[in-house]
Amino acid sequence: MIIPEKLKPGDMVRVIAPSNTMSETVKINSKNALKRFNEDLCLNVSFGKHINHTDKLNSTSIESRIDDLHSAFSDQKVKAVFAVMGGFNSNQLLKYIDWSVISNNPKIFCGYSDITALNLAILSKTNIITYSGPVYATFNDEINFEYTLDYVRRCLFSLNQFTIEPSKLWSDDKWYIDQQQRNLIKNTGHLIINKGSAEGTIIGTNLSTINLLQGSEFFPQPKNSILFLEDDYNSKPAIFDRQLQALLHLPGFIKVKGLVLGRFQKESYINDNDLIRIIKSKKELSIMPIIANVDFGHTQPMVTLPIGGLAKISISDSVNSKIEVIEH
Repeated sequence: MIIPEKLKPGDMVRVIAPSNTMSETVKINSKNALKRFNEDLCLNVSFGKHINHTDKLNSTSIESRIDDLHSAFSDQKVKAVFAVMGGFNSNQLLKYIDWSVISNNPKIFCGYSDITALNLAILSKTNIITYSGPVYATFNDEINFEYTLDYVRRCLFSLNQFTIEPSKLWSDDKWYIDQQQRNLIKNTGHLIINKGSAEGTIIGTNLSTINLLQGSEFFPQPKNSILFLEDDYNSKPAIFDRQLQALLHLPGFIKVKGLVLGRFQKESYINDNDLIRIIKSKKELSIMPIIANVDFGHTQPMVTLPIGGLAKISISDSVNSKIEVIEH
């Protein structure tokens, strides 16, 4: 795997819109995001030419999005590329990307949710590690953001391995609408489902987006991997069950070493008992270590994960279990 050069103070990053464009909500709060990049991370921010263009699907043409993607990777001054937010259609771009532009200009690419399609496709086509982490819109969050910022620094600025610790507080509120009316919840820690230990390549993260790539040239082989999976509020128990089952049918799934699940949103109505029931119902998962309620996915705050990086998990009990990112 190719590890992109890490960020350092003074570097320039480019914000592009491979899926949804810069919505009105993001525009209103973008001053806070820009301040975080400039002052907290000491980075300079530039924007894709078409980032404010929009259509009825809150996206824009394939040509515009491809142009911004290619321009971001071709520009030697740009050291990292962040998606402005997720959406529903970044998989439209995959057949139109000039993969030589990316492979000849390896750099950090970061986003989550629908951006998972690009994370996995870049990994599959170029062997460049990508990053599942906050999008530009996430940096607008004013409260309880320190955990997210800390893991951006750990993953994108340093080569040192790090441990994923549970956040102290988490939230699943519409913070982007009202930054003051917040509902912060005490974190009870990770949920242990199966004990054991494993080491493998990180593959993930958004389950419904991963399954859009099955059978295509853009789907990375899961063998010798630890799957980091999450989904949004649409993933009710029955939907999560069948989406997970779709992965289990992959010929290479027998080589998967472990499973780490991100925290589900409240609106999904997937509680701890549901997770345990679904996992325990699948024989393919009975012999691998599995841990859940980890801080990635569609709740806040979130860890930054290297897709294609190396992780090690050791699960025994709620006190001694450990998730380590070794290579990123």
